[in-house]
Amino acid sequence: MSATTKLTVETTVTFSEVSTLLWREREALELLLFKLVSERLIVSAGETRWLAPANREVEAVVEQLRGVEVLRAAEVEMLAADLGKDIGISLTELAELADEPWRSILFEHRDAMLKLVLQIEQTADENRRLLTAGARSIRETLLSVTDSVDTYDSRGVTTTSSSLRPVIMDEQA
Repeated sequence: MSATTKLTVETTVTFSEVSTLLWREREALELLLFKLVSERLIVSAGETRWLAPANREVEAVVEQLRGVEVLRAAEVEMLAADLGKDIGISLTELAELADEPWRSILFEHRDAMLKLVLQIEQTADENRRLLTAGARSIRETLLSVTDSVDTYDSRGVTTTSSSLRPVIMDEQA
């Protein structure tokens, strides 16, 4: 077996290993998206008692994702070295160096991961917006019970209202 043939066989195996790790990373991204959507549904339903466990699940998936990313980065660096390229090569650059079928497979992984990351960012932004609005609402409700509420005037300046008024609380939950 010549050196060139040996390099091709080793590289093909390494492309396979990178692809396997990319699948694992995609699965972790899918799970993260699922957990973020679940968290959003919990917030939207007002079931705040489940928010802490949901947040712990999101954190656990993020930690899992970090581990897979480290493994994938190490495999990509080894493959880049085998191909005589610099470390820190992107998935796009790696795919452009690959022969078929690996070229198409790597581009499919990249495209799917880009879509997942975009969905994750949008869902996380929506969750932050909902949580901020909920926190603001809770704060205003608590302040109204304690006799003062911060509001904004027509110039956007915060003002405090301290007029006493009847407060109706729904104690059924």
